[in-house]
Parts: sequence; C-alpha cells; structure tokens
Amino acid sequence: MAFAYSGDPAWQAPIRAALAGVADPEAALSIVDMGLVLSVAQTADTVHVRLVMTSAACPVVDVIVDDVEQALDKVAPPEWQIRIEVCHDQVWTPQRMSEDARRFMRW
Repeated sequence: MAFAYSGDPAWQAPIRAALAGVADPEAALSIVDMGLVLSVAQTADTVHVRLVMTSAACPVVDVIVDDVEQALDKVAPPEWQIRIEVCHDQVWTPQRMSEDARRFMRW
C-alpha cells in the first residue's frame, strides 16, 4: 500500500527511496513494502513521517525509528528537522503490505 505524501514533489522520490532502504528487522523487508509508513509530510524545514508498527508491543520500534532518522538524514538538507511519529492509534494489517511483500511472506 502506498503511503500519503504531501510537500514539494521534487523531494518525494528521494524521501521514498530513503524509506524503502529501511528494513523491518523482523521481516527482512522494507518498511515501505511492509506498509509501515502511513504518511510523509515535507515542508520548507521539516520532514514528518508517520509510522505504524505490526503490533502494539513491537520489540524493534526503536531500531526502525533510528534507521528511518538515519536514512532521511542522508538525503535531507542539514537544516531540516526530521520528525518520526509512531501512531499507536492506527492498526496495521497485512493488507497494507505490497504485493511483493505478500508474495515473499506467502500470504
């Protein structure tokens, strides 16, 4: 499932590529393919990423958040703030996964 993006269209591809390079360590799949990225909002000085985890008690949430920050740090201008929000009020379902991820997981 594609995530919502708002902001400068020129930044959409680099941000998406950075996020696609972050793996969910438990699934060995990209967080984009896993459907963990809910939305990205890019403004003049901020990139705000909203994530959902596969479970409320996800043991690797800190790892994923750190990896997202590091990946975005590599593509974002130094003056940008990077904000990562883990949305506990959202529920992840396998339907959020890409077709490739579902095939990989044999779902």
